[in-house]
Amino acid sequence: MTGGLAGKGDGARADDNPSIDKVRSTWRAQDGETAEEIFAKVSTVAHFVPRGWEVGRKTDTGEPVIFSWVKHRSDKPTDEYTVTWEVAPDGTMKLVAPYAKPMELGWQAFALSLVADEVTNDERGANRRFLHDPANFNFVTTAQGKLGDLLRHGRCTIGEPVGVHYSPKIDEQQTAEGGVWRVELSVGCNVPGLGDGVIIFEKGEGQDWEPQSVVAKFIDTSPPGSWFEDPKDQEAFEPTRKKLPK
Repeated sequence: MTGGLAGKGDGARADDNPSIDKVRSTWRAQDGETAEEIFAKVSTVAHFVPRGWEVGRKTDTGEPVIFSWVKHRSDKPTDEYTVTWEVAPDGTMKLVAPYAKPMELGWQAFALSLVADEVTNDERGANRRFLHDPANFNFVTTAQGKLGDLLRHGRCTIGEPVGVHYSPKIDEQQTAEGGVWRVELSVGCNVPGLGDGVIIFEKGEGQDWEPQSVVAKFIDTSPPGSWFEDPKDQEAFEPTRKKLPK
């Protein structure tokens, strides 16, 4: 899976462990959802079957709290994937599995990342309808409003590929701590002059979403009511539109 799914650890399952209780009761996504709320919702749209919680071996930096899941109920323990938090001695916790970091944006971002990976790997029965629903992209906020709402306004259809992932570093030259979330989707919009293109938004930890592609920048800077109501606007955008990546 994109970002690398970790294999199952060898820790003993202990649902009444204080560290597990702390993660289950205290950790929150940026929209306020708990981990278990996210897992329950994701399981309704992706190949995601929860297996349970466990703790790993303590280290100098903290104690790993691990949630295991599988794609199919019949999968063996060796097929398990894990989501891992590290609970530090001072009680702070962080999600350390890069592939699972979209969880911090909410359940839809995590579900999109998993379903997109299923499509990439030709998983039978992947929920493409979920990938193509603009409402599932409302966790991306722009200067003009929520991305999904704007796509609906622009009568945009979402194609493939769709990508939602987290990179620990933007590039090797980066000196600041923290990584970046990236959302990328192909769209076809029924707006004169816009047409087909690629929307790319990125968000650093603690930062707002920033447009990275031509279409994303247009959506971010143009109020929906002004989308090419004036033919001169359409003509002005035409040279740029022809350069959009397909």
